[in-house]
Amino acid sequence: MKAIQLERPEVFRVIDVPEPPSPAAGDAVVRVHRVGICGTDFSGYLGKMPFFSYPRIPGHELGVEVVAVGPGVTHVKVGDRCSIEPYINCQKCYSCIRGHTNCCMNHQTLGVHCDGGLQRLFTIPARKLHVSKTLTYDQLALVETLGIGCHAINRAAPKPTETVLVIGAGPIGLSAIEFAKLTGARTVVMDINEQRLAFCRDRMGIKHTIRADGTEAKQLEDLTHGNWADVVVDATGNNKSMVNAMNYVAFAGKLVFVGITSQEITFTQPLMHRREMSFLASRNAVSADFARIIQLIEAGHIDTKPWITHHAGFGEMIELFPKWMKPETGVIKAVVEID
Repeated sequence: MKAIQLERPEVFRVIDVPEPPSPAAGDAVVRVHRVGICGTDFSGYLGKMPFFSYPRIPGHELGVEVVAVGPGVTHVKVGDRCSIEPYINCQKCYSCIRGHTNCCMNHQTLGVHCDGGLQRLFTIPARKLHVSKTLTYDQLALVETLGIGCHAINRAAPKPTETVLVIGAGPIGLSAIEFAKLTGARTVVMDINEQRLAFCRDRMGIKHTIRADGTEAKQLEDLTHGNWADVVVDATGNNKSMVNAMNYVAFAGKLVFVGITSQEITFTQPLMHRREMSFLASRNAVSADFARIIQLIEAGHIDTKPWITHHAGFGEMIELFPKWMKPETGVIKAVVEID
């Protein structure tokens, strides 16, 4: 069975891997149909993702079909279409027993810490499968991306009367935008790329966008009548943006870091103290987020049509992957088809 492995930064190769055996108790074997490509995959490719280990079979945004289940598995059956919650947690550590399965102390993310879905078949704990009777494999592959934004917005819990500023209109930023909108809060998007801001206005219904061109602080100050943003979500993964983001936080506001950087982040004490800011990290998502997102897509409250802009077959991915990182290609979300 063929798989795509990231042997080291910037070096993909096709390898042979054995087909999985019959699943053990509590496990399932799944057939991968779609693999979404995200910022984590790009950072891993460039050698900039601090959690990534090599060599690794990437792929954690997955639309799959159940092909076998082990003893004791009752909530999924052969033939079910599922999204995978790719955060493998130990269920025993201090984080897990308090319900923080997204940041298990022994955490393993598929395609990052352990091998993921750029292969036809693999074994997964069945508890990580989330079934939908109606969603397509493309839609199921988007659930994990949406989960990142869902969890980030949940961390900040904005009110309908508040303003949320999302910095960075890549896929993770877009997922945060979706859930900021659902809270009823006024949602503002900031990015350096006018093409992405236009996408937010035209395809996601965002009224207020700010281009980071040197006047962004004044634009936000005017838009909020000098109050700044009650919640700021930085989804850039850029340390300079993350440091600068605190300038946009309202008095008694919240700053959420959902992007990841391996660079140093420094804080200006008088500003953060004077405004009594709350700083929050947001990592991954929890099981309830996956179930909620599937229900929202099924009910039509989240439109996934604008998201996927590029498709590729399994045999095309290695050639196309570096091109997807170029802004001029207009990639919002690329999906690899394994059929």
